[in-house]
Formats: sequence, structure tokens, C-alpha cells
Amino acid sequence: MQKPPPQSVDFALKQTSPNIGAGAVTGDKLSCTYDLVEQMQYLYVRVVKAKDLPGKDVTGSCDPYVEVKLGNYKGVTKHFEKKSNPEWNQVFGFSKERIQASILEVFVKDKDVVVDDLIGRVVFDVNEIPKRVPPDSPLAPQWYRLEDRKGNKAKGELMLAVWMGTQADEAFPDAWHSDAASVGPDGVTNIRSKVYLSPKLWYVRVNVIEAQDLVPSDKGRFPEVFVKAVLGNQALRTRISPSKTINPMWNEDLMFVVAEPFEEPLFLSVEDRVGSNKDETLGKCVIPLQVVQRRLDHKPVNSRWHNLEKHVIVDGEKKEMKFASRIHLRICLEGGYHVLDESTHCSSDLRPTAKQLWRPNIGILELGILSAHGLMPMKTKDGRGTTDAYCVAKYGQKWIRTRTIVDNFMPRWNEQYTWEVFDPCTVITIGVFDNGHIHGGAGGAKDARIGKVRVRLSTLEADRVYTHSYPLLVLHSSGVKKTGEVQLAVRFTCSTLINMLHMYSHPLLPKMHYIHPLSVIQLDSLRHQAMQIVSVRLSRAEPPLRKEVVEYMLDVDSHMWSMRRSKANFFRIMGVLSGLIAVGKWFDQLCNWRNPITTILIHILFIILVLYPELILPTVFLYLFLIGIWNYRWRPLHPPHMDTRLSHADAAHPDELDEEFDTFPTSRPSDIVRMRYDRLRSIGGRVQTVIGDLATQGERLQSLLSWRDPRATTLFVTFCLIAAIVLYVTPFQVVALLIGLYALRHPRFRHKLPSVPLNFFRRLPARSDSML
Repeated sequence: MQKPPPQSVDFALKQTSPNIGAGAVTGDKLSCTYDLVEQMQYLYVRVVKAKDLPGKDVTGSCDPYVEVKLGNYKGVTKHFEKKSNPEWNQVFGFSKERIQASILEVFVKDKDVVVDDLIGRVVFDVNEIPKRVPPDSPLAPQWYRLEDRKGNKAKGELMLAVWMGTQADEAFPDAWHSDAASVGPDGVTNIRSKVYLSPKLWYVRVNVIEAQDLVPSDKGRFPEVFVKAVLGNQALRTRISPSKTINPMWNEDLMFVVAEPFEEPLFLSVEDRVGSNKDETLGKCVIPLQVVQRRLDHKPVNSRWHNLEKHVIVDGEKKEMKFASRIHLRICLEGGYHVLDESTHCSSDLRPTAKQLWRPNIGILELGILSAHGLMPMKTKDGRGTTDAYCVAKYGQKWIRTRTIVDNFMPRWNEQYTWEVFDPCTVITIGVFDNGHIHGGAGGAKDARIGKVRVRLSTLEADRVYTHSYPLLVLHSSGVKKTGEVQLAVRFTCSTLINMLHMYSHPLLPKMHYIHPLSVIQLDSLRHQAMQIVSVRLSRAEPPLRKEVVEYMLDVDSHMWSMRRSKANFFRIMGVLSGLIAVGKWFDQLCNWRNPITTILIHILFIILVLYPELILPTVFLYLFLIGIWNYRWRPLHPPHMDTRLSHADAAHPDELDEEFDTFPTSRPSDIVRMRYDRLRSIGGRVQTVIGDLATQGERLQSLLSWRDPRATTLFVTFCLIAAIVLYVTPFQVVALLIGLYALRHPRFRHKLPSVPLNFFRRLPARSDSML
């Protein structure tokens, strides 16, 4: 095992030159199918089955298993009890880099309590093992006669296939690898590479229209009726019906998220609020989602009346009432929406749920996960730090997980994966984790996050191979830490350039999001439910993609309050506005004649544009065109990556980080909570003041013609009349020329006091004096 190098503070992205595709690089293009990774040679041993094994126990039976040994590396199959013709069909892979022996031995042994008995063995010379040509063609296994340790013929035969291949081999994903030599047979499934698919998610819309013939227990009062709907762990309710009768009406929508296959039905109950904390159930119904109509557009679906069942307890027994109360519902599975399960600003999929509405793909995304280096120890084993690293990548509905490289701070995966691309404005997310379950792990053990990388496809040039080493950054309560680097090769191949460019004219989300938009609160709640469903379903796979991994990849906590994020977003806004601020400063310098030559040239340009107004728009667009062409020289050549300076992670105050990592609700002492609350009130007060000032300026504009201030409105109305007459008899060019020359006048003609229009505007009334 390599020792971890000292932690670096270099957070920069680095371009690398790995020997990928066996060196077949031609002008940023690679030619073979498994060409984004370094080729790795493996010796594969497929143990298929055995026959006619002799009995070794007193009873005459045997409990056989196979041990494959190559030098210091040893792989073991599971054992069968009392079976002389076992079938294993297991594959073992030994990295050629680590092969230090010339003899491959395959032992068949009998499992025993004290010492396992040798049944027989098969020996191969490593130098004579054949290569598969082509590398992905199947190799037929053969029967081999077993020998004892002296080379004499033993009873029984073993079916094997032995060959030299690469990681492109079809046997690679399911093989036991020598990288995991310390892992027992029970932990093998936890280290293999796997491909997962997210469950297909649907929105369920329940339009509660009305109910009829309800029977409340207290007929002497007006019922306060609402409908409660439960789907899985999601529960919603309507408002209390405004018509307080036995025939209430709501016409209210309730939205849920559900995944195929539909495992749970929709439970509806009509309830009457009979007290402050007491509700009486007036009827229930159960609706299987398999029979619910699927909607692909905005056309309304058919409504249906459903009978409500009510049970009462009579003499300790539950009996069903036969009175026919009914509820009127319109229920559909919404196929025209995209169910958001990722953070909206870094989504990897924007297609609607219904496959009939999908457009053809526009290209292919290929990702080569090469290696990592400089990884930090994530746990302690036998008194020393260790890391068992694996990668997870998510794009669209497809998740991939590389094999786990055990006890290595510089793992080499060299695995390549492919996705179809339907929209270039999407993001692929790659996370690196430490496997906490390969040695069994405690009940509460979790896979620790090492870091995460995002790549936006629209920032990539088509058909170019990007090979970079990305810093892995994790934010802790003690600050941002670099936990290593991961080396990736990325290529986005465009199938049709016209179709890809045409995508830029389409809405980002399916049209149902704009025809029948969901509220921000609804989307936030539904996204949270979708993430929970995806994490539960993927954690039920084998091997599981655990909840903590899925939540980290989907940014489950991105909505939580963070002082650091708030600062970062504020400075992002200031960065966006910096261009306008710079233009304002430049114009102020022009008006004050800081550079007389520039000001005179602007005067000349301004006069030309006023006299020939048809040149204004062509001049603006030509100027933008020239700026764009000029900036092409400094175009970004590398994909963007996590920026600690932009995130304000490198200068965050320790208490702000402690607040960000606090639980919800808080678990900190009351004095710390009080201090943070006071700080939040202080910040909120400043935000409140700014919002109030903006509202005041808007209300002053409204008061110009509202006669709140009769004298001010009289002056403004009179000015408007005079301005209309003057502008009617005066050519527009003259007016524009006079205004421009006045704005660009020399400083000796300026006064330090505010101008008359500004004085007038500041004196206008606002509604701030009416606030408590």
C-alpha cells in the first residue's frame, strides 16, 4: 500500500496527458471503442464447475470449493455442502502489473473444520496462457483432469477457462480482482463495478372536486370537512371546504411523486374537524395507481365518482356502513412533466416522463475514469489510515459505480462508460467515495465522501478528448480540504450539429411546466420526495448504492441556509453587475472630461448616430460582434471545476461553517443559537432596509400621477403637456442632440448639488410613512 502524500493546497484544475487508447491519439480524436482509458492487462480464470469429485469426509461426501492462487494473490469461490458435481461459474482477475509468479495454480479443496483437504489441482504456466483475439470474443472453457501435489492423476475433473485480456473484457465487471485480495468472498459484491438505473418517476395529480352525502356523527353542527391523501410516506390535505354542508366542494389539486413499478396505492380519507386536535373520518377509499389514467398533455382527464367506505365499531367488532357517500375525483399520472430529482442548476436530464414525448438523442457522452492520487486516509484499520476508493457517476437515469480499489491511496480504475445525450445544457456528476462496507462494516457504517466533480456538456467542444486531473474538495466544519485528485477523460460526440443547435431554441423543461406551471414551493417539496424515492430504490439494489451516496450526488442539502453561500451569491450578483458599474464609471469619466480626447471622440460618434439614427442598432450589434471575436483568443480551454474562491470556502469564518454543518433543527447550545439568531436578525435588517428602499423608489414613480401630492402631480402634468408640445414641433434629432450634449457638458458647467429632476423625484411621497 502506498503512503498518502502530504496534503496540497493547490485547488487548480490540471491538464494531463495519459497514455489512453494505447497511444492511438490523432488530433484530439481516438479511434478504438475502449479508448478513453489506459489499457490494463489482466489474467482471467473462469471457474465453471467440477464433476466426479471424491468424498473426503467420514460419510463419503465432500464440501468442495476452488482456490485460485497466483504468487501472493489468492481468490476463493464459495463452497457447497455434500456435492460432488458443484457449479460455481465465478471469474477471477489478476492484474498483470502485479503478477510476480510464473505458475498459476487452481486447487479444488474440501471444506473441513480444522484443515481443508486437497482434492486436486490444475497448474498453468503463465507465459503460455493465450490472449483473446479480439479481446471481447468469448473463450470456451475446457475440462481439466485434477492432479495431486506430486503431479499424479487424481479423481475428478474441473472445467476452466484461462486467458489474458483487458478491462474491455466482458468478464471484467463481475470478476473478483486481485486489487481486492484482502476481501473475503462475502464482500466481493460490494467492490464490483455496476450500472444502475434510476426508477421512472411520475407526478400524480389528484384533483379533489367534491363529495356527496357525507354522514357526520354530530348532525347539529356545520361540518368542517377536508380531504387527506396518503401515498407512501407522502401525506397532503386540502383546505377545509368553504361550503360547510354534507356536500362539500374543494376543486383543489394535490401533487405526489411515485416510481414505477407502483408498489403502494393512493389512500384518500374525508375527515371532519370536530375539535382543535380531533378529526373524525367520514369515509375512505383506496385507488390502485395501476388503473389511473396517464396524461401526456394539458387536456383534462375524465373525472370519476368513488364510493367512500366507513367502518364503525359495534360490540367490539368493525362493521362497514352501507350508506353510499361518494367523492368526485380527477386523478392522472402526469407524463408531460420532468420530475426533478436533482438540483435545478445542475440537472443531467430534462426529458418528460412519458417516453412518447422524447426527442431523438443529439450525441454521445463518454467518460473514462482513469485514476486518483493523493487521496487522504478516510478510516483506520489495524492502527493505520486506509482508503478503499470507488467512483460513482450520474447522468440522466443511468448511474455507474466503478469497482472498489482496496487499501490504496493511488487507485487506478481505467473504466469507461457511455451515455446518450438529449440536451447539451446538462451536467454530469462524478463523486469519489470510501467504501465502508467491504469488510462487513458496522451497522451504522457509511461510505464517506471524498469529493465531487461536475462537468457541463455545453462547455465542451464536440469530438475533443478532455483529460484533466480534478481536485477533490470537501467542506468540513473546520474549512475546505483537498482530499486528493481524480483523473478523468471526457468526450462529447455530436451526432447532428443542426439538431444540437436547434436545441438552444427549445424551452429548457417540457412544455407542461409552462402551460400548467407548478409553484416554487410545490417543486421544492416534490423534488425532496423524488430524491427520497430514488435513494430508497437504489439502496435496495445489489450491491446497494447507499443513501448517503445518492443524497450527496443529488445535492439533497442544497436548500439549507448557509451564511457562506449567501455571501458567495451576493458577490456573484456583484460580479454580474460589475459590467454595468464599469460602464457607469466610464460614462462619469466621459462627462467629467478626465480624458478630453476620448470625450471629444464620443461627442463626434454621438452626433453621427443622432443625425443618422438608422446606424444605431447596426453599430451596437457590430460592436458586440467585434467584442465576441476579440474574446475568442481568451476562450476557456478547460472545463469549469469547483472554485473555492467563488464559493467563499477558503475564507469562511469557523462559526459560519459550524452553523452550516449544524443539524436541523439545531443541536447547538442556547447561547450559540442566540448569537446566530441575533446575527441573522442584523443581516435580515439590512436586507429589509434595501428592499424597503427599492419599494420606496417604485412607489414614488407610481405617485407621479396618483395625486397623493397634488402640487407635485400638478407640476408633473404641466411638464408633460409642455414637453408634448415642444417635442411635437421639435425634430427628435435636435432633442436627442441637446440631451446628449447636456449630459456630456464640461465640468465647469456642472454643479455639485443634485439636479432638479432628482430633487423633484426625491420629494415625491411613498407609502413608507403609512407603515407601522
